Amino acid sequence: MGTAKTPRGRLPLPIVAIVIFIFFMIALLYTERFSSSIFKFKSCSRRASDAKATKSTRDDGTTEDDLVKHRSRRQTGPAHTSIGNFLVLRMAGPIPTTGSGNGSPTTASCHASWEEAHVCGAIHCNETNGNRSFVWFEFVIPDDHKSMRRGRSHSVFTVKEYNATIEFYWAPFLVESNSDNPIIGDPKKRILKVDSVSKHAKYWVGVDILAFNTYVWWMSGTKVKALWGSFANGEEGSEDLDTVVAYKIGLKTWANWIDSTLDPNKTRVFFTTMSPTHARSEDWNHEDGIKCFNETKPVSKKGHWGTGSNKQMMSVVAGVVEKMRVPITFINITQLSEYRKDGHSSVYNELGGKLLTDEQRADPKHYADCIHWCLPGVPDTWNQIFLAHL
Repeated sequence: MGTAKTPRGRLPLPIVAIVIFIFFMIALLYTERFSSSIFKFKSCSRRASDAKATKSTRDDGTTEDDLVKHRSRRQTGPAHTSIGNFLVLRMAGPIPTTGSGNGSPTTASCHASWEEAHVCGAIHCNETNGNRSFVWFEFVIPDDHKSMRRGRSHSVFTVKEYNATIEFYWAPFLVESNSDNPIIGDPKKRILKVDSVSKHAKYWVGVDILAFNTYVWWMSGTKVKALWGSFANGEEGSEDLDTVVAYKIGLKTWANWIDSTLDPNKTRVFFTTMSPTHARSEDWNHEDGIKCFNETKPVSKKGHWGTGSNKQMMSVVAGVVEKMRVPITFINITQLSEYRKDGHSSVYNELGGKLLTDEQRADPKHYADCIHWCLPGVPDTWNQIFLAHL
C-alpha cells in the first residue's frame, strides 16, 4: 500500500470527516464504476449523532416548507439504515455553475438541491475537543499538505497533517477477473474467478473504513463465464453460470474473506446498493423517449422502480450479508436514485477518454450514457448518506 499501519481505536471526526471527499473523488474519476474504496486514518473516537439535523428550520435558514419530499422511508437496525427519498430545493437564488461538466447545459437536472453542489469536494469536520464546526474544502488544503497518486487500479489521496489516506481500488466484480485491468470490452470474453478475491484483498487489509460496491459490471448478460483454476489456461476449466448464481458465489467469496480476516472492532465495512440505470424510457411512460436523453425532471411517481435495478440481485446481497459475522452497513442509494432519470451524463459523456463529437451527440440512441451520473448531482446525495453513517 505504501502507507504505514496506523494505531487502532475509534475514529475522531477531524479524521473521519475527511472520508466524505472519497465519493466525490471516485465519482469524478470513475463515476459509477467504483467497486471498492479504502480509507486509512489515525485512531480516535467517533462522534455522536447531531440532533440538530432534525430541526424544522435548518442552519442555512431553509425551512421544511422549502423542501419537496418525493419519498421518505427509513428503516433502522443494528447495521442497516435504508433511506428511500430525495429532496428537491426550490431555488430562490442562482444555481451554482459547477454542474456544466463536459459541455452540458447547467440545468436543475444536475442540481437536485443546492446542498449537493456544495458537498461536491467538501470535507465536513467537527472537532471533538471543543465545539467548533467548520467546512473544509479540499482545494484550500495547501499543496504541500496533500498529495494525489493516481494508478490504473489503485489511487491514493493523502492529507499529510492527519496522516490520513483516501484510497480507491478498482475491482469491478470484487472477485478476480481477466477484465480487471485492462478492461475487456466484449462481455463474452470476460472470465471471472468467482471463488477468489486474494489479488484484490491485499489492498483491503489494515484499513479503518472499507466501502464496497459491485453491480453494473455483472449486468451485461444472463450468463457469466466462471473459472476454477488459472487464467493462463484461458476458457479451459470455465463454465457458463446464470448471472445471479455467479453473483451469489462471488459475494459469498467476498463475505468469507471479510468474516475470516477483519476485526469489526477495528474496521467498519459499508456496502453501497445498486446504482440504477435509466436506459429504457418506457419505464417512466415516456414511450417516444430515447433512454435518458433530454430528461430534465425526476420521476414523480412514488415508489418508482425501473428495469435498471434488479431486485433479484438485490435480494442476493441481502441474503449473503445477513449471514455474515462482521456487521455490514448498507449505503442504500437505490430507491432515491431510481427517480433520477434526469441525472445522468447522457450525451455529455466521454468515449475512450474523449468527449463525444457533435455527430455522436446527435445520436443519443447509441451514445447517450444513462449509467454514469453528472456532477454535481445524485452522487453528492450519496455523500450525505455516507456522512450521516460516519
